[in-house]
Amino acid sequence: MIFSALLFVTSIQSRADEGMWLLNLISKLNQSDMEAMGLKLTAEEIYSINNSSLKDAVVSLGGFCTAEVVSSKGLLLTNHHCGYPSIVQNSTVENDYATNGFWAMSYNEELPAKGLFVKFLVRIEDVTEQVFGKLDKDMTEQERTDALKKIADEIREKAVEGTHYQAEIKEFYFGNQYYLFIYEVYNDVRLVGAPPESIGNFGGDTDNWMWPRHTGDFAMFRVYTGPDGKPAAYSKDNIPLEAKKWLPVSTKGYKENDFAMIIGYPGTTNRSYTSHAVKGAFETVNPAIVKIREKKLEIMDKDMKSDDQIRLIYATKYASTANYWKYFIGQNKGILRNKVIERKQIDEENFMNWVNNASVKKTDIYNDALGKVEQAYKTLPELLYIRTYLREAMLRGSDIIQFAIRFKSLVNELKKDEPDNKKIEEMKTSLLSISESFFKTFVVQTEKKLFAAMNEMYFKDVVKSYHPEGFADIEKKFNKDFYAFAEKTFSTSIFSDLERCKKFINKPSIKAAENDPIYKIASSVDDLHRQINKDISTLNDTYNAGMRLYMKGLMEMQPSRKFYPDANSTMRLTYGKVEGYFPADAVTYHYATYLEGIMKKENPDDSEFIVPSKLKELYTKKDYGRYADKQGNMPVCFLTNLDITGGNSGSPVINGKGELIGIAFDGNWEAMSGDIVYEPALQRTISVDIRYVLFVIDKYAGATRLIEEMEIR
Repeated sequence: MIFSALLFVTSIQSRADEGMWLLNLISKLNQSDMEAMGLKLTAEEIYSINNSSLKDAVVSLGGFCTAEVVSSKGLLLTNHHCGYPSIVQNSTVENDYATNGFWAMSYNEELPAKGLFVKFLVRIEDVTEQVFGKLDKDMTEQERTDALKKIADEIREKAVEGTHYQAEIKEFYFGNQYYLFIYEVYNDVRLVGAPPESIGNFGGDTDNWMWPRHTGDFAMFRVYTGPDGKPAAYSKDNIPLEAKKWLPVSTKGYKENDFAMIIGYPGTTNRSYTSHAVKGAFETVNPAIVKIREKKLEIMDKDMKSDDQIRLIYATKYASTANYWKYFIGQNKGILRNKVIERKQIDEENFMNWVNNASVKKTDIYNDALGKVEQAYKTLPELLYIRTYLREAMLRGSDIIQFAIRFKSLVNELKKDEPDNKKIEEMKTSLLSISESFFKTFVVQTEKKLFAAMNEMYFKDVVKSYHPEGFADIEKKFNKDFYAFAEKTFSTSIFSDLERCKKFINKPSIKAAENDPIYKIASSVDDLHRQINKDISTLNDTYNAGMRLYMKGLMEMQPSRKFYPDANSTMRLTYGKVEGYFPADAVTYHYATYLEGIMKKENPDDSEFIVPSKLKELYTKKDYGRYADKQGNMPVCFLTNLDITGGNSGSPVINGKGELIGIAFDGNWEAMSGDIVYEPALQRTISVDIRYVLFVIDKYAGATRLIEEMEIR
């Protein structure tokens, strides 16, 4: 029991290099630790609502990545893989920016990144007391959920009344705390520069999540405003943002054990997961995702290699599919290698020992906390497995499924006793626009293969009671030959051809839609997905009630512990140091890589390891300008023990003086279970060195106007 207790303390005690901290709490929780490690800034210089601070130089990019402001004119740095959708969007076979790179040599050459936006954080407010003051402890979970929505809406509306700001309320510690976040959102974002894929994605899938790494994973954008300096839709009359704060750039470099921090928007972590939830992910959800994505990647890869136009159309989808295919493989290996389930079980055993201890007597309050979690997980894994298949194989399989679902509202309106003709006309106009856009990137041969393969996998791997309508016909009429079914239906379906689709939109018919085999499957998949979400939500009520008690109990059990909340796409700060690691017996990883390593990895026969001739020429001449280190080498990437996850991609790595030294872009393979349990000995953040970024912009691309725009120290 003593051994168990020691393990428990070790597993839950936060370290200086662990944690995703809210910026408004830095002065209270972290400042002294950070100063001892090398921070030279005050908490006010990091987060302030009255003066410009580091928070004003970091933005949420599109809601899926992070970027940092690096000039007074709204110039942004982020990752190449974050900017990739916008790079591809602006590419053609003739002007293939994805492959060859892009550099705007003037403001006029900067390209619109359609659909991309940035969010600047204005302030954070603790609204826990406001929320709890309107909740009744005797509410059911559903009543509590309904009340929370109403309370949140009221607080948000009041917070932004009379402004152009946007507001969000986020839950922390499973509903034990609530914070209000106020944002200023800009929708005119433009592509400024990106290296060729052979630099920005050097190493490809092979090196993804791996160290040593040699990827120049960066891209540049700019925020534009209306002539009045306020957020505005794209217009040729818009002007570059006059930034409130930007990060100065340091070419001094770093050495091992130097202080470093990251500010960004980490997406989701599950450090509060119990053993039941980890086991469910390990045994059920993760293997299903890996299996389905592997098949999707195989189909897309074959077609992309056959045609450059197909390659550009599927480039973004392939990259995003591959990234988390490998992630879930690594996560399961990490869960097993790091004995995560067993460690969680020890945590839970120790919690229950505290609950039942005679000197504290917390049984009346917390005795049922873990029981509720266990009760929910008796059924949840099966439902989560089915939902995973619905999402991965059907909704994210062939694009035709989601496209057909878009027509469901129109069909449902037509079915009404008294259809609203005005609404129908509005839907028709919208669907016509959606269809025109959809078919520009609809590759019949590829979608047909994806549709057949994904439907077949779902048919074989999911119990019949959850099969969508239409599968019975495939079984009987096509003898389970999903490829023959796809061939037949794609040749006649409303949703596989623009002209047939337009004809249907102009004269919509309930019968035509419901007799369409693709619509039949798509509509049924949508219904199944809604139903299973409802079933999961019911179980989640029990799970959430248990987890809320568990988290409250943990905080009461450890009053001196500094708790940080799980990531939830809100701005966080993580701090630590530059540090290598020991991944295995007799193996040591240095904390930095260099341009020499790129040359050693070069393989002209492997698209992932092609080195541009210009880069080789600069290397041969050692023409590194002012960006080499003191030994005359060109640094490329480096490691820190900072605590990040998806969403942090593109985040600035900042030294103790508040200067930019790198851009975070990845985690490491040995710590892929890190979203569930932080592994201090193994967990590392991989970042591209800012000196390599500047070198590529300046010496490789010749985009000196961008160098001159930055404040380089």
